[in-house]
Amino acid sequence: MTDTSHSKDVSTAREASDAMEHPDGAERQDVRRFLEGPGSRVGELLRLGRISWEFLRGFRSLHFVGPCVTVFGSARFKEEHPYYIMAREVGRELSNVGFTVMTGGGPGVMEAANRGAQDVNGHSVGVNIELPFEQEPNPYLDKVVTFRYFFVRKVMLVKYSYAFVALPGGFGTMDEIFETATLIQTAKIQNFPVVVMGREYWQPLFDFIRGTMVKEKTIDAKDIDDIFVTDSAEEAAQHIRDVSMERFGLKYGEGARPKWWLGEGNHQSKRSQAID
Repeated sequence: MTDTSHSKDVSTAREASDAMEHPDGAERQDVRRFLEGPGSRVGELLRLGRISWEFLRGFRSLHFVGPCVTVFGSARFKEEHPYYIMAREVGRELSNVGFTVMTGGGPGVMEAANRGAQDVNGHSVGVNIELPFEQEPNPYLDKVVTFRYFFVRKVMLVKYSYAFVALPGGFGTMDEIFETATLIQTAKIQNFPVVVMGREYWQPLFDFIRGTMVKEKTIDAKDIDDIFVTDSAEEAAQHIRDVSMERFGLKYGEGARPKWWLGEGNHQSKRSQAID
């Protein structure tokens, strides 16, 4: 027979310890409990309210940012690293062809892409996540929205983007790029351009995908053939620009306008719906 009182005491003690160790421990415990299984009905209802509020806040904050390209990549590369330099060039080139640069808002590749956008007076947006490490918002953001729940943040990164660029990264980057590829594969989103940069870094993964997954027919060759691989920031931006204009008809013109009666200020992106 299981001693449930003892397990509850241990769980409570662990939560209290985490909360004392980290100022935002209570919030992280809420996210952890959400993934641990059924909770009380009242607790689940309150959590649903918090999740709904996060979605609403994200929709309102990002509605006017303009056509975005989301850049994925590691938070761990420093300013002098070649992949940081590459990401900064990507941010510049995407801004030069008219896109808002959206990232996870943290350091490393994310910071570099946002910084590149600001180098050329482009628009730079961060969709941040509360983490115990690595994820303070970088200083090159025109707008930043911070979320508690990973899945809400991931929806925002996909919802407002017309293309995706993946630079070298770890588990988080692979999660983001494979989820995007899965959404395209299953037609949950349109066939937006996907660009992978850092040939040498990603080559072993592509060898596995083509040599094992395609060979064993767990995916179709076309699922990987549409991914554009390059180490040139200019090529990446031009590919995204051309495909977006041809496939989705992006052109000069104003997007949605703020409505005063909805409490919306003048938050419209200076590049709203405009592709040069």
